[in-house]
Amino acid sequence: MARPTNPVLRLRTVTLIEGVSFLLLLCIAMPLKYLADLPAAVKIVGWLHGLLFIAVCAALVHTTIAARWPLTRAALVLVAALLPFGPFVMDRQMKRFAQEFDERAAAAAAAAITATTTT
Repeated sequence: MARPTNPVLRLRTVTLIEGVSFLLLLCIAMPLKYLADLPAAVKIVGWLHGLLFIAVCAALVHTTIAARWPLTRAALVLVAALLPFGPFVMDRQMKRFAQEFDERAAAAAAAAITATTTT
């Protein structure tokens, strides 16, 4: 029986990339728009950030279902994604969530093996 891939690791990766895009938007693209009169920077980085935020939302829904997360945990991750440094602050907790998923998957696999060998 193959162990399921860890959706929390995928979510963690996407949230970190989205966090970087948010900081690029705020710290580079916005100043270029208003100080150097280059609105194309916001258009390009804004689109990228928007797509990445949609990817975060999709990965969060998938992770919430696959990992059977409580809605409060999903809400915490979503709020962190809305804040400029939120994904980076949340990263340590995301590592714990990923480890928790792996431990639960390993326990479920061991229980399945035990159940098939005893019958």
